[in-house]
Parts: sequence; structure tokens; C-alpha cells
Amino acid sequence: MFTGLVESQGRVSLLNPEPPGVRIGVDAPQIAAEASIGESVCVSGCCLSVVAIAGPIVQFQAGPETLSRTTLGRLAVGSRVNLERAMRLSDRLGGHLVSGHVDGIGRLAAREEQGEWVTCRFEPPTTLLPHLVPKGSIAIDGVSLTLCEVGDRSFTVALIPHTLAATTLGRLEVGDEVNLETDMLAKLVERQVRLLVGGRP
Repeated sequence: MFTGLVESQGRVSLLNPEPPGVRIGVDAPQIAAEASIGESVCVSGCCLSVVAIAGPIVQFQAGPETLSRTTLGRLAVGSRVNLERAMRLSDRLGGHLVSGHVDGIGRLAAREEQGEWVTCRFEPPTTLLPHLVPKGSIAIDGVSLTLCEVGDRSFTVALIPHTLAATTLGRLEVGDEVNLETDMLAKLVERQVRLLVGGRP
């Protein structure tokens, strides 16, 4: 479980095919210095296990399901990723509960700069829209954010200067794809409502 508060950015330094998956090496000195083999790390919104550590390089393995359902399948050497180690039960929950299980891939539809702030409008898969409410939570590439407006086909978030500088969201351009994880409480509520009205879970 994660909080959506990114600890650091890493740069992909290795992509070795291991059919049907791939081994991903990330240059991340801060994470490498404190991580251990088997530990869970949120990599741009995806929960992956550390399989090797060599100096500043942390290695992960991603299977076909992860590669096909998230943006990790589009990574290239040099790509930047957001990194967060799993939370401790004693930690403050500064963001919201993030599982690291991506619900779908969204696309940046518009980016409006307002001084040092940026408002971004994303288009998610339509199946995720029922989980989104204004002032609710969403994780975008592993970053915990508050929803501003929610429309029929899109939603907006406001990015403060710190988020723009400390995460990969500051580098996004219109058309870029992102990993989305909606609020788990919203998903649970929707499932219970479907069961109560006789729908399928």
C-alpha cells in the first residue's frame, strides 16, 4: 500500500526482455540506498517488487499483464519514473490510499499554465468515470491528486509548483499517456450499489 506521495524520480537505465516479461533497471540512488530485495515499490503508479540492487540501480520485473495494461510497456531507456516505497502502518497518510494496481490508461487532453501552476485535463477510460467525483482522489502515475472538475469524458487536476518539479507530471505534454488508479473506496461503493440493485459486480 502507498500514499501517492512520490519520494523521488528515477531514470530507466535497463530494459532487458525476459519473455514473456521484461526486466527494468532504474537509476534511483535514494531508493537503492534504503530498499531491500522483495520490497514493493510504486513505479509510476505500478506496484513492482525489487528483484536486484546494484549500486544506484534498482531492478524490477514486469509481466505481460502489467506491460499490456499500463504505460510501463512503453518505457524506453532514459524514461523518467516516479518512485515511492510502500508505506509503514505508523506513517502519516499525507495523500490517500494507493494500491499500485492501475485501473486504466488515460491521456492528457489539455494543459493550461497559470503562472507557476498548471491545470491539466485528462481523458480516462469511460469505465473509470463513475469512480470520479469533484474533490475526490485519484493517482496519476502514482501521484496522489485531488480532482477539480469531473465531466462526461474528462477530469481536471491542478498541479502546484512542487508537484511539477518533484514528479514526472511536470514533463507531460498533450497526448501523453498516464497510469490511473481511482479511489478504492469509490470502487467498493460502486460494486456494492451494483449488487444491491441486482447488477453484476
